Amino acid sequence: MRLVFAGTPEAALPALDALLASDRHEVVAVVTRPDAVAGRGRKLLASPVAERAAEAGIEVLKPARPRDEDFLTRLREIAPDCCPVVAYGALLPKVALDVPAHGWVNLHFSLLPAWRGAAPVQHAVMAGDEVTGASTFLIEQGLDSGPVYGVITEEIRPTDTSGDLLTRLSHSGARLLAATLDGIGSGELVARPQPAEGVTLAPKITVEDAAVDWTAPALRVDRVIRGCTPAPGAWTLTGGERLKLGPVTLAPDRTDLAPGELSVAKNTVHVGTGSHAVLLGDVQPQGKKAMPAAAWARGTRLPAGSRLG
Repeated sequence: MRLVFAGTPEAALPALDALLASDRHEVVAVVTRPDAVAGRGRKLLASPVAERAAEAGIEVLKPARPRDEDFLTRLREIAPDCCPVVAYGALLPKVALDVPAHGWVNLHFSLLPAWRGAAPVQHAVMAGDEVTGASTFLIEQGLDSGPVYGVITEEIRPTDTSGDLLTRLSHSGARLLAATLDGIGSGELVARPQPAEGVTLAPKITVEDAAVDWTAPALRVDRVIRGCTPAPGAWTLTGGERLKLGPVTLAPDRTDLAPGELSVAKNTVHVGTGSHAVLLGDVQPQGKKAMPAAAWARGTRLPAGSRLG
C-alpha cells in the first residue's frame, strides 16, 4: 500500500522505520507538526519524524492545521491507500479522514478502551496498572473510540518510568502497526468495535499535575514521580524554588518523618510522606544540572527540620 505516515515525537520513529523497511508498503510522505522552538538556545527545530523523513528523502508535510486546504489538496494528490498514525499531536477533521481508501490507522499506547487520550502511558504508570499495551484502531471522529484491529500487551515493571515503558511500547507497537497494515492490505484483517465498558481517559499531564503531594501515601508519591519522568518532570518546592525530582525508592522502615520532612545523612536523603518515607534519587535545582540528592543537600546546607513542598 501507498502510505502517508503521520507522527511527531521520537516515540513514533520505530514505527516509521519499520514501515520504511517493509517490502509490502511504500511510505511516500510524512505528516508532522510544524517546527517548534526548543532547547536552551530556543532555536526552531524540526520534529524527530520530520528529520528522519528528510534523511530518507521523503516528502514532509507540516500543516499548521490538518484542515488547511493546501494540505488537503496535497494529500488528495498523493492519494495514499492508508495513513498510519503514531503520536501525531493534532485532531484530524473528517475531510482528511475520508481521503485514504483504508482510512487513518492509529497506534495508541494502551489497551483500548482504557486510557483514551494524549498521555496513556503516564496515566497507566501513575494509576499503578500492572499490565498495559498498545492497540491499532481505525480513527473516527470520537476520542480514540474507533474499531480495533489488534493489540499487544506489556508488563509494567515496579521501577518503570513512563519513559522506560514508552520506549518498549514504541518498538513492540511498531511491529503491531506493520502487521496491522499487512492485514489491511491483504484484506484479511477486520476492525472490531471497542467494548462499551472499561473506558478511562488519559488527558495531557500538566506541570501542575506533576507537583508532588507529600501528604499522599509513599506508593502514590512513587507512582506520580515515575509517571511524570521524563516529562513533564515531577517537582516540589524548597526555599520557594522548584526542585525537580527523579525516581525515588520506597523506605517502609522509616515512619518517623512527617509529610515533606527531610532526613539528611552523609549519602542519603529521606523524605516523609503520608505513610512511610521515600529515599530521594537524583534531583535538579532550578538552573542547575541533575545531581544525587545527598550532593544537593550538602551544597544547600539545609537547616534542621527542613521540609519539601
